[in-house]
Amino acid sequence: MSDPFPSSEDYSERAHQLYNQGEYDEAVAVLREGLEIFPFAPDLHVGLGYARLARDEYAWARRAFERALGLHPDHEDALAGLGETLLKLGERDAALRCFEQALDLGFREDHDLVIQMGRALFREGMFAHARTFFETAALHHTESSEAAACVGYAAHRRGEEDAALYWLRRALDLEGTHTEARIYLGNLLYDRGEYDAALFHLEQTNPQDHADELAIWRTIELKKSIYRLRPGDPELVPWHERLAELSAEQDQIERLLAEVEATQPDGTIRDPHQLELFGTLLVDLQVMQRRADRETHRVRTSTGVTYSGTWEEIVLQMKMDDRDWATVSLEDYMEQVSRKSRLETGVVIPPTDAEAFVRGSAVAGLLRILG
Repeated sequence: MSDPFPSSEDYSERAHQLYNQGEYDEAVAVLREGLEIFPFAPDLHVGLGYARLARDEYAWARRAFERALGLHPDHEDALAGLGETLLKLGERDAALRCFEQALDLGFREDHDLVIQMGRALFREGMFAHARTFFETAALHHTESSEAAACVGYAAHRRGEEDAALYWLRRALDLEGTHTEARIYLGNLLYDRGEYDAALFHLEQTNPQDHADELAIWRTIELKKSIYRLRPGDPELVPWHERLAELSAEQDQIERLLAEVEATQPDGTIRDPHQLELFGTLLVDLQVMQRRADRETHRVRTSTGVTYSGTWEEIVLQMKMDDRDWATVSLEDYMEQVSRKSRLETGVVIPPTDAEAFVRGSAVAGLLRILG
């Protein structure tokens, strides 16, 4: 580096800035240079551990955190980082011991640290343990919307829906602009068939708040059904634009993966004609797999009629048996049934997807899913 830093703290701060910007390689370079000058600075080892962890270099991350703990056995950030790394390596019991040691050292009131450990457990599917850590944060920080929301997420993943609803609503009471909690709550209510309540929350978010397509599709679907908007209504345009953006981002990822697949061991690129053939074969394989793995289902209507097949085939059979709508398109059929259900029962049956339509019909009492 052109300008040497006067202290280990300066190296640590510079690396932290690079880490927050996602420039992990540069952060590693800064930390390694700092450690050449200050080899006994535990914070530099901790920073290196997190940078290595971000690059999925788990063995190197573990080594860095363990060196930090060798210099400072009670370093809470090193314990948390080592715990995260051990989770990635499948050593769950050892990871929990690291996290619990951090709590035992008196860091139960460290909001960010406790949330960090809880999220690490949550990502690995350890929802019961994650909830314990989130509840610890919520207990010591009753004003924290993030802590309350995290308890809600963990409760939901454990199948405790009432508790999840309570904590997510509490999070929004504490901070009405907590969009992550609001989107999660909207999806939860949608899954429960409480469509009006789901739309109440989802339409309080902006399209740019969404990082995945599910809640956007549901918002569009609910707006069309409840407000009876046409597909091209201006109110839906921003939501469709966000869907296009997310789709484009996904396409970029797919192109990147294709480039990786096209690179041969010697660094050269396979012949384009070979790539085209490979792509064709891959598509054919995916089609064959879908056919082989096609799931069939059975439903029984309130009048006792039983249908079986894929979700699309079931809806098609229902449409053909309905003399009033047998000649219309499948989309128009689902739209009309959804509108009729809304007027007669107050339940919105999602009309944009066959599976959602069947499941919504079950919620409305029009049929029962047998399998």
